[in-house]
Amino acid sequence: MAQQQIARTEFAAALNQVCSERGIEPEAVIDTIKAAMIAAYRKDYGEKFDTEIEAGFEFEAEIDPVTGSAKIFRTEGKKRQEVTPPGFGRIAAQTAKQVILQRVREAEKDAIIEEYQERVGSMVSGMVLRFDAGNVVVDIGRGQGIMPPEEQIRSEYYKLNQRVMVLIKEIRDTARGRTIIVSRATPDLVKELFAREVPEVSSGAVEIKAIAREAGIRTKIAVDSTQEGVDPVGSCVGQKGIRVQAVIGELSGEKIDIIQYSKNLKDFIAAALAPAENLRIDVDEKKKKAQVVVPDDQLSLAIGRGGQNVRLAAKLTGFKINIKGETSKESLTVTGEEEFEIDSLKLSTRIRNALVANNVLSVAALRHRLDEKAELEGIGPKALKDIIKAMESMPKIERPAPPVDAEPKEKAEEKTEAPAKGRSLPVRQTGAFGGKDKAEKKPAEKTEAAKKAPEAEAAPPKPVSEVKPKVDTEKSETSSADAQSDKENEAAKS
Repeated sequence: MAQQQIARTEFAAALNQVCSERGIEPEAVIDTIKAAMIAAYRKDYGEKFDTEIEAGFEFEAEIDPVTGSAKIFRTEGKKRQEVTPPGFGRIAAQTAKQVILQRVREAEKDAIIEEYQERVGSMVSGMVLRFDAGNVVVDIGRGQGIMPPEEQIRSEYYKLNQRVMVLIKEIRDTARGRTIIVSRATPDLVKELFAREVPEVSSGAVEIKAIAREAGIRTKIAVDSTQEGVDPVGSCVGQKGIRVQAVIGELSGEKIDIIQYSKNLKDFIAAALAPAENLRIDVDEKKKKAQVVVPDDQLSLAIGRGGQNVRLAAKLTGFKINIKGETSKESLTVTGEEEFEIDSLKLSTRIRNALVANNVLSVAALRHRLDEKAELEGIGPKALKDIIKAMESMPKIERPAPPVDAEPKEKAEEKTEAPAKGRSLPVRQTGAFGGKDKAEKKPAEKTEAAKKAPEAEAAPPKPVSEVKPKVDTEKSETSSADAQSDKENEAAKS
C-alpha cells in the first residue's frame, strides 16, 4: 500500500516540476486534463453518452492533484453518481501525458512569440529550412519565421541552408496560431543594413529621412546630417563605395540611389528625379502636387525604365508628380502609391493581381504579350477588353529620338571603303578620355621590290608541291672551295 501511495504521489511531483520548469500553472493543466478525460469517455461510450446528455444528465471529471486518481461522475441536479468505467485509470494516464506534452509545447511557443514580439522591426540572420506552399520557412534562432511570397524579393531564388538577412516584420494570427512573419522586401531592411554598415547612421550623426523601394530592382534613400562637418551621402557610400557595396551585396545586387535631403521641396524633388537635370518644378504644398517640366533630352532619364525613376521619386517625396517634356503635350502623373507600372492603368484588383502573378509588371511587357496574343492565366475575354481600353486611354509621352548623324552618306561610304591592295589603313587608338593617342601607326610604304614587281605581289600563292626551296649561292661557292683545298692538301701529303 505504501508503494502504491508513493507511485501515486509521484504524479503530483512530476506535474509540479514540469509546470515550474515550463512556466505553466498546474491548475490550468489539470482543467485541460479533465476536459480531455470527458472527451475520451464520450469516445468510448458514444451512443450511451449522447442518450444520457439528451435526457438531461451532465458529466464531470475529477482528478486528485496529490494522488492523480481520476473519476467520472454523472450529475442530475443535486444527484451525483460515479460512472467511472473499469480500466479508466490507464486511459486517464495516457490522456494526462498527452495533455501535459501539448501544454508544454504551447507554453514554449508562447514564450518564443513573446520574446520575438519585443524584437519586431529588428534585423536577424536566418537560414532557409524548407518551402511550404510558396512560403519560405526561415530558422531565426529559437523560433522559425515565415516569409510569405509578398515579403520575398521576386528576383531571388532561395535554396536550402542558405543564409539570408531578414527583418522581423510582425506577429500575425494565422490558421496555425500566432506566427512570426519575416521579410526581405520591406524598406526597413535597407535602413537596418545601412545602420549595420555605416557607423554614422547607427550613432545618429546621419539620419535616414525617407526610403522608397521596389524590392530587387532599385531603392532611393534620402539622408541628412545632424552634425556639422559630416557628409551624409559620402558617409553612406564609403571609401571607394565599400559601404554601399556591402548593402548591395546583401540585397542580391539591388541598385541603390543615395541623395541629399533638403527642406527646400523643389531641391528635394529635383534630387529625387536625378540623374535628370535642368528641371522646372512648381510645387503645391497644400495639395501635395508637383508639376515638373523636363528638357526633351532629359525626359527618358526623369521617367526611367517603365516609369520607375519618377515612381520612386513620388514615393520618396510624398508628392504627386505630374511630369512632361518641354515640347510634349501629354503628361504622366504618378501618385507614389503604384507598386508597378501597370498600377497606373487603374485596373481592378483582380486583374492587377492576375497580371502580377503572370510576371507582367510594366506596360511594355503587357503590350508585348498582347501583340503576341499570348495567354495570360486568370485573364478572360472581359478582363482583356478592360486592359485594352485602359491602355488606349493611357497618355503617351513622345520621347525624343536619338540624334541622327548629319554627315552625308557619300562621306560615310568613303570612310568605310576597303583599302587598296598592298596598303593597310592607319590604326587609330582611343585614349583614356575618348581622344586620339599621340602615337598613330602610319600606312606602310611599299618597298622597292614591291614597286618593281606589282604583278608578283598580286599573284595567288603557289601550291606547296610547286614551291622550290631557295639555294644560297654564297654558301654553295664556299663549300666547293673548301672541298678543293682539302683535295690539294691530301695530294701534297702523299
